[in-house]
Amino acid sequence: NAAGTVVVVGKESAGKSRLISSLTGRYAEYGNFAGTTVACEEYRLGERVFVDTPGILRHSDTETTRLALAELAGAETVLVVVRATTLDRDLPDLLPLLEGRRAALVVTFRDAIRNTADVPTTCAELARELAIPVVAVDARALTADDREAVLNAVESAGELASPVAWTATGWQSSSSMRPSGAGNRGSVLATVASACNAILALFIPAVVAVWVANGVAAAVDPLLAAWREPLVAELGRWTGDTGLVRALLIGSYGLVTMGPMLLVWAVPTVLMYAVLLGAYKASGLVDWINVALHPLVRPIGMSGRDVVRVVMGFGCNVPAVISTRACSSCSRGSCISAIAFGAACSYQFPATLAVLAAAGRPGLVLPYLGYLFVTTIAYLWATAPRKATSPLNVLVVEPGLELVWPGPKSIWQEARSTIVQFFVLALPVFFLITLVASLLDWLGLVSWAARGLGPVMGLFNLPAEAALPVVLASIRKDGILLFTTVGEAGPQLAVAMTSVQLLTGVYLAGVLLPCLVTALTIAREKSWRFTSRLLAKQAVAAVLFSLVLAWGGRLIP
Repeated sequence: NAAGTVVVVGKESAGKSRLISSLTGRYAEYGNFAGTTVACEEYRLGERVFVDTPGILRHSDTETTRLALAELAGAETVLVVVRATTLDRDLPDLLPLLEGRRAALVVTFRDAIRNTADVPTTCAELARELAIPVVAVDARALTADDREAVLNAVESAGELASPVAWTATGWQSSSSMRPSGAGNRGSVLATVASACNAILALFIPAVVAVWVANGVAAAVDPLLAAWREPLVAELGRWTGDTGLVRALLIGSYGLVTMGPMLLVWAVPTVLMYAVLLGAYKASGLVDWINVALHPLVRPIGMSGRDVVRVVMGFGCNVPAVISTRACSSCSRGSCISAIAFGAACSYQFPATLAVLAAAGRPGLVLPYLGYLFVTTIAYLWATAPRKATSPLNVLVVEPGLELVWPGPKSIWQEARSTIVQFFVLALPVFFLITLVASLLDWLGLVSWAARGLGPVMGLFNLPAEAALPVVLASIRKDGILLFTTVGEAGPQLAVAMTSVQLLTGVYLAGVLLPCLVTALTIAREKSWRFTSRLLAKQAVAAVLFSLVLAWGGRLIP
């Protein structure tokens, strides 16, 4: 590392990213769940550079831990960040890594301990024993005095005393918020109750998002229809009865005809889901879900720590795949497979809702989610490597699980990336898809492709017109919306389908392949060989499960 560079290290969820962000005034991805930071990032403050490293999880083979230890190996000055409530437990793991280096210690979550009056005295005693500066702060609300104290500690960093002997602080958490079953893990009933609550917690964001989207759409759609109808009529007079411009604007897949439907369904769904998931992250609830679900997900090749990555995929698959760097090497492949197959992203899920609503059957979202959940588990069980499902695949997690009440600022900081990505990336690409579909329709290629792929769709008991959304959804999940068209009566199915056909169509389009950007991300994170095998396995599984749904569903009255 260059002179003036400070490497910031610590356990997961110690508040490293939040501290550096507060020091430098630069936004960083951070959260109250394990493994938020998955790469080493540099933050400049004048002539000094702070290097934020992923959380160190001892006795783990995660890619993030390897990155942190590699960065630490070349460090001259180290800023160690430790939570006040876990300081006595964490220091023995971290201090041996600092031998021979200039170091300073920052104790975060100062406000979370029971007795704060003796914090300055305890820090001074600890600094004397370790012979390095020790500062206690609340990184979530860093004051000007705290900031100056941290920078002074970095400036006056000292070489750690050897051998190290220090007195335990005895600090304990003042938080009274505890997850159900967390304090009595020896009880079978408590463990079962905790797992059931965790499963319920996983479905709450999706259920609430659907409920909100239905309510908003019912209120907004008539207003948009009243605005759209005269606009379509005016554009029809301007563009004439035929022509490319008419097709691009007010054709079956035109910008004006399809665009409002996406806004009505996608925007409230994305906003609500992002806020709920942000609250989960900011409160630490996702770590509780990890612990509670580990016994259930180990037989399908994942650990409890991987569950949150799959949940993140419902916002966007790309950052979820990148975040799997914090997964164990034996379960990372299974976690990526779960994201690619079963995590209906914030583009896919609202598009599916819009299609079901256009068909007048929004209640089908529950069997859709249920079938997606069951088939994802079956897919992982059938494809997970043996080492991932072994009983030796234990959950590597720090003890002392804590939950905190999330504030509005913390929730927004967690949710903003999903919301920004939707408006900056998803909407422009969706509009591009509508333009491409309109052009293909105007050229007559849609009907030609439908006739060519009709026999293939017939295997799934689907009409030939289902070919276009299935193909385009394999490139971008927004393509599912092309199951619909907009007529005089508003959004409707492009072709009549039964409920079973509709479920089969949106399911096949959603899981046949991950979107192109997700596939490229997987290849960059793993390898092209891994990605090609994943795509092949997912396509085969999607075809089999869709056939079961298409033909088995006909037997249900």
